[in-house]
Amino acid sequence: MRSLLVSAEGIDVTSNYSWRKPVCFLSLCFVIFAVAAPQGASAQEEPPASELPYKNVLVIFLSDSFDVRRYLETEIVKELEKGGTAAVRSTSMMNSRVPVTTETFLAMVDEIDADAVLVTQLAHLETKGTIVDMSPQSTYNIRPTWYYNVWSVELTEYVAPQAMNLDHQLSLATQLYSVQQQAAVWAMESNSKIHTAFDKGPDYSVFVKEANNIVRELRKSKMVAR
Repeated sequence: MRSLLVSAEGIDVTSNYSWRKPVCFLSLCFVIFAVAAPQGASAQEEPPASELPYKNVLVIFLSDSFDVRRYLETEIVKELEKGGTAAVRSTSMMNSRVPVTTETFLAMVDEIDADAVLVTQLAHLETKGTIVDMSPQSTYNIRPTWYYNVWSVELTEYVAPQAMNLDHQLSLATQLYSVQQQAAVWAMESNSKIHTAFDKGPDYSVFVKEANNIVRELRKSKMVAR
């Protein structure tokens, strides 16, 4: 996810990252198969019944972070395998130094003899950050003086830097490509709201939920085995 920029006032910050339409995401078809479609036209085609369900799927998530790619791909593969569909994540066949190119993914398709490629990428991300003031920690140093019932009191306050809570509105665009047809045969967009508190670590369950959503819709469409 894009890093959050703090405003000069330190109140709220909103960061946006989006594609114009999910259809723009179809350009990924060019990356994998180098197949062009007329501008504005959908690249989706109805797969022949003889192809369904797909039995061997290469799973790809496009992200700036290799670890984020690996997390989501791993969860999608787990879900597909629960229903009896063989699946391989692209990050298991490459490392962060391997270029994300047409040749890289085509080689993977050939190596595992995939009959379909599932590709996910970020369609929209809006992040709002709210500054949180930290509670100060205080210490007192109390000493008697030479005067009756008069005390010397020293107060020291330790104030931690401000923290930030983050609220994300996330949309992922996912498409399934038929290797035989070299075209997209299925597509969806999933939307999630994610809250990240300053005093809690990253929530890995987000990847599990997104993977469940994607594979559930694939099964409903009978693209993969139930």
